[in-house]
Amino acid sequence: MLEIQHFELIEKLIQKELSKSIKENLINFEQLFKIYNSHTNLVSKNDEKNLFEKHIYDSLALGLFLKEFDIKDGAKILDIGTGGGFPSLPLSIVFPELQVFPLDSIAKKIGFIELVQKELRLENIHPLCKRVEDLPADYKQSFDVVTSRAVATLNVLLEYAIPFLKTGGFFSAYKSINADEEIKNAKNALNRLYCTVEQRIKYDLPAVEQHSRELLIIQKHKNTPAMYPRKSGLAKKNPL
Repeated sequence: MLEIQHFELIEKLIQKELSKSIKENLINFEQLFKIYNSHTNLVSKNDEKNLFEKHIYDSLALGLFLKEFDIKDGAKILDIGTGGGFPSLPLSIVFPELQVFPLDSIAKKIGFIELVQKELRLENIHPLCKRVEDLPADYKQSFDVVTSRAVATLNVLLEYAIPFLKTGGFFSAYKSINADEEIKNAKNALNRLYCTVEQRIKYDLPAVEQHSRELLIIQKHKNTPAMYPRKSGLAKKNPL
C-alpha cells in the first residue's frame, strides 16, 4: 500500500505538495488496480509487487518535463499505448489541471481506466479505445503534449506521436538504457517528421535494480505530412 515515504518521494520528484484529496485518490487507484489485476492481467504479478516504483513513480516523472517546459493549465496530453493507465491515471490524479487522453486498442484496459474515472470522479481524463493509426483525422495537430511508455522503439513511436501534436508541441518518450541507440536509429524519422530532440531528462526509480530512466523531449517544428501515421502495422514493419 502507498505509504508516507511514497508521497514524500513523489513530492520531491515533481516539486509539488500533494493535497489530501490527491493522496486519497492515489491510494484508491492503487487498490482498484490490484483488485482489477487479480482477475484481468494489466501487469504481471511481479510488477504488481513494485507498482509504486515501476509504474506510479515512473509515470509521475513526466512532472519533471511539465515543470521544465512550463506546460500550461488545460494542456491536452495524448498517452499512446496506455495499457493499465500508465502514465495517464497517475498524471490525471496528480495534475487535475491537465486534460489527459489515454489511448489503447485493448478494451479491457480502457475498461479499467473508465472504472477508475467513474470511481474517483476524474473529470480530466478522456479514454480512447482505438489503435493510434485509426484515430480520426481531426485529432491530428490537436495535442500540446504526446507521451508513450514501454510501447515501441523511438523510430516507430515518432510516427505514432508527431502527427497528433500541434506545431511547437512536445513528444515526451519514456526510455531507459538504450536511449542513445534509439536516437541514432531515429535520425531519419526525426528529419521526415520535422522534429528534434530538445532535451534528455534523467531520473532514477527508487529501490529498483534497473533504475536509470530518462524522458526524451522531442519538439515538432512543422506540420506533419498527411500520410502519417501510415496504416496499421506499417510503422513497425517498415520504420522510417
